[in-house]
Amino acid sequence: MAGVTIEPMTAADWESVKTIYLEGIATGNATFEQTAPDWASWDAAHRPGCSLVARSGEEVWGWAALSRMSARAVYAGLAEVSVYVAERARGRGVGRELLARLVSESEAAGIWTLQAGIFPENTASIRLHTAAGFREVGRRERIGCMNGRWRDTLLMERRSTVTG
Repeated sequence: MAGVTIEPMTAADWESVKTIYLEGIATGNATFEQTAPDWASWDAAHRPGCSLVARSGEEVWGWAALSRMSARAVYAGLAEVSVYVAERARGRGVGRELLARLVSESEAAGIWTLQAGIFPENTASIRLHTAAGFREVGRRERIGCMNGRWRDTLLMERRSTVTG
């Protein structure tokens, strides 16, 4: 991906990251969330060292991050993946590069299982995760109600061959 770099996310990136997150929320097929939090709340909910941005020049084109699934020690090696790409950058391989780097960063951090909950209608995200070595492990039927409509999610996971 010529001209695009993957770098650690900082607080200075938050406004761009939030804008991209809001674009994903607006699709209705990226997350159950309806609003974006403030930086402090978002940062506290994500694993240190495992939040990345894709940058073209000074412009943020996408982001990826890991959040903890549980505070219990037995689940220390399990994390949930989020990957969002700006509308203007979709279809250029940004998500693929972000997810590949996030996998590497997760393994360096000792994480052995990555999981993603994806709406079945989000076929681009399903293809992206499958290409990165994720497999579908189940369908969670009517797992949440969004805007008066019950939604399913596909549970996908990737087990590390390096860690665990």
